[in-house]
Amino acid sequence: MKLFIDDANLEAIKEINEYYPVDGVTTNPSILAKAKRDPRETLKAIREIIGEDKIIFAQAVDLSFEGMIKDAHMIVELLGKNTVVKLPSTPTGFKAMMALKKEGITTCGTVVYTPMQAYLAAKAGASYVAPYVNRIDNMGYDGVRVVQQIQDILDNNAMDCEVLAASFKNSQQVLELAEYGVGNATCAADVIKGFVKNLAIDGAIQDFVDDFKALTGRTSMSDLD
Repeated sequence: MKLFIDDANLEAIKEINEYYPVDGVTTNPSILAKAKRDPRETLKAIREIIGEDKIIFAQAVDLSFEGMIKDAHMIVELLGKNTVVKLPSTPTGFKAMMALKKEGITTCGTVVYTPMQAYLAAKAGASYVAPYVNRIDNMGYDGVRVVQQIQDILDNNAMDCEVLAASFKNSQQVLELAEYGVGNATCAADVIKGFVKNLAIDGAIQDFVDDFKALTGRTSMSDLD
């Protein structure tokens, strides 16, 4: 499973990108709004942090077909290679996906709440579909199970599209999808940190240091020289 940072907080992105094996960053208009600056400047800053080899996702905001195409062109021009344009999984979004596919622009069908949305986005040429796990839960359905259904549809129909699971509230949801073989997950920085936030882990590590110090009077192997 590839792991993406679902955030526009530059300091958080710097930290996670430095210490965790992430594959890129995903954004949407609401996430960019939290940065309280020109979204173009935020996106360019994210690209500088993660470099050209990692993937960045940015969303077309205009709801018209022509506007989506125009937004897509601007996003790719702004961010360069390894850029994915997110488009809503709606009839207009499907039309834009088909058009951009012909241009060689990589797209992601976003705002996915149902398996049929994901199926249509994949058929329209999207390289990714992004179901919202926690938001589906909040509607009274099982978000993890819906994502698994989407993965099954893509696999069973040999569709050239990957799941990018989004909207997580905890690491258990991510774990269940990783076990199932879902290809991508995007999580807020705090959720990623929670993957290894465990007092038992911290305690065991400190025990090793304390025992080594009791034996040698040192706290590192290199200090023995």
